[in-house]
Amino acid sequence: MEPAEQAHLSTKSPAGTVVSNHRVRRGMYVLPSLFTVGTLICGYYAILSTLQGSQLMAAGAAGVLASAAFDNAAKAIGWAIVFDGLDGRIARLTNSTSNFGREFDSLADVITFGLAPGLLAYSWGVRPAIDVAQFPLTNHLRAVGWIITFAFLICGAARLARFNIDSVKPGSDRRYFIGMPIPAAAGVVAAVVHWQKDPLTYWPFALVWLVATLGLAFLMVSRVRYHSFKALDLRRRRSYVTIIFIGLVILAIFFYSEPVLLILALTYALAGIVHEISGKSHPGPHPPGEAEA
Repeated sequence: MEPAEQAHLSTKSPAGTVVSNHRVRRGMYVLPSLFTVGTLICGYYAILSTLQGSQLMAAGAAGVLASAAFDNAAKAIGWAIVFDGLDGRIARLTNSTSNFGREFDSLADVITFGLAPGLLAYSWGVRPAIDVAQFPLTNHLRAVGWIITFAFLICGAARLARFNIDSVKPGSDRRYFIGMPIPAAAGVVAAVVHWQKDPLTYWPFALVWLVATLGLAFLMVSRVRYHSFKALDLRRRRSYVTIIFIGLVILAIFFYSEPVLLILALTYALAGIVHEISGKSHPGPHPPGEAEA
């Protein structure tokens, strides 16, 4: 190659590198949002499946079809939790966090983890009991079901709004969430539906289900602290025992998803309550603020 040609390439290479880096950077910003879109798709599918199950129940179709539709909605919420966990982690790993991504993620969470599980909780756990039960208080059960499932939605939205405010405060502790995260609350609803599958047609069970749903709504807006896994650095070296344990959990979910996911969801939901009770018994310094998104 002639020296002139070498000089010509050397002057173009830095500019080309800058352009290439800029394109890669833009792609890195888009990648977390793509996972947020995946969360929205799962939420939309969960709503459609819930409506399908409700229509099948109203039409008197086979209970197996309605149960399968509700189960599909629960599975979609479960996959949405996976996507929601990946978008924030990828944004941190690639250093591509942005205000747009934070707001987009919150709006997606309201639909996928607020509206979808609230609708599923009512359509699966309340309406079937109303259609089957024949007693004077049926209308009250319907009204109470509407109020409590809407409380789940509005408490989830308030939880996200508070999270967005607290997460940008200086000195926020990444080890804890203040209040139960809305994906975890939605995960409890989805895990119960996935485990039981058949809609609740016995009205006392429907009342218990509403009390549990109201408890989840309260936990989301409470000051109960829940451990956050956002501070977990996957790039650090881990013991082989940890790798084996994670692999066994994944394998157990694959073969026995119903009981394993239910145990995991309930364990996390109760862990915050146990932590709060033990913290009051042995008071210590409270972490300032909340884990970042």
